[in-house]
Amino acid sequence: MEVQPHAPERLAVVLNGNAKNVTAEVVDTLEEILDSGDLFVSRSLEEAGSIAETLVDRGYKTVLTGGGDGTFTSVVTRVVHLAEARGVEPPQFGLLRLGTGNSLAWFVGAHGVGRRGLAADLHALRDRAGSRPLRLVEVEGHLAPFCGFGIDANVLADFHRVRDVFRALPVPMRWATGLVSYGLAATTMSMPKYLFKKVPRVRVVNLGATAYAIGQGGKVLDRPVYERGETIFEGPARMASISTIPYYGFGFRVFPFATAREDRMSLRITTIGPTEFVPNVRGLWRGTYQNPNSLWDYLIDRVRVELDVSTAFQIGGDAMGERTSVEVGITRRPVQIVDLYAPPRR
Repeated sequence: MEVQPHAPERLAVVLNGNAKNVTAEVVDTLEEILDSGDLFVSRSLEEAGSIAETLVDRGYKTVLTGGGDGTFTSVVTRVVHLAEARGVEPPQFGLLRLGTGNSLAWFVGAHGVGRRGLAADLHALRDRAGSRPLRLVEVEGHLAPFCGFGIDANVLADFHRVRDVFRALPVPMRWATGLVSYGLAATTMSMPKYLFKKVPRVRVVNLGATAYAIGQGGKVLDRPVYERGETIFEGPARMASISTIPYYGFGFRVFPFATAREDRMSLRITTIGPTEFVPNVRGLWRGTYQNPNSLWDYLIDRVRVELDVSTAFQIGGDAMGERTSVEVGITRRPVQIVDLYAPPRR
């Protein structure tokens, strides 16, 4: 009997129709590559929920998202929760570089820009890319690569304000709605506000397995360790953020130790202000800058973060308003991430 070649598994792409890089040209490019019915464009929470149900109903093995970290967080959260509720295996997930920050794109090697680059990334992710397990941050029902309190959340909120101004101009300046807007927001809005704003007092309590401090040079320290119920950190902080991947958007390596242990998340706390940030921006961006007097890193399993004043909070790059307390844990079960850096499929 003649053996028939194995048919490729169907792949779905979910786009955020509100993302600046999801243009008519992008949609046309993807429609040319994908099978009919495998491209979804979401413009509202209601559409996102309906799309998630369709993805699980059809049993797609791979789902790629396009529209940034917030889109990835939204799709993964809905699809994984729905698959678990139905007792079926969730798909593996991947990312097309179509959003503003795209922290995951730096992690998994998706670098396509323009029609040709996008098509190349899609073909590679579909036909030859390998995959790796990735645990995510679980917070307030969301599954995300990172979350955080303080100046990072303020910069994100101010960035959205600046970007919206550029978008509303009579002649839209699309080139200014990415890193340019981010830089303007940080230097002209967020950091000046923090010069005169009271620095919140932060307390981080360990709610899970043993937590470890990171020493100079990235060494995981045997002492001190923090057991369940113990306070990991208490004091003033301009930022308290948690991640399972090294990057924020634009290749900003905020969490250089995020992959030190697959069963732990990275907690970074800092009091760094503008006068320390500006002269050391290169080292901070690359993740090489260290200062034991203003920057502290820990590997954690589950924590409660408490603040003495209501403070801006973000999940997966999306501003969530203000909080005084959240509980954050690492997912018990990883999701599979399509990864151009992983060994290719055979």
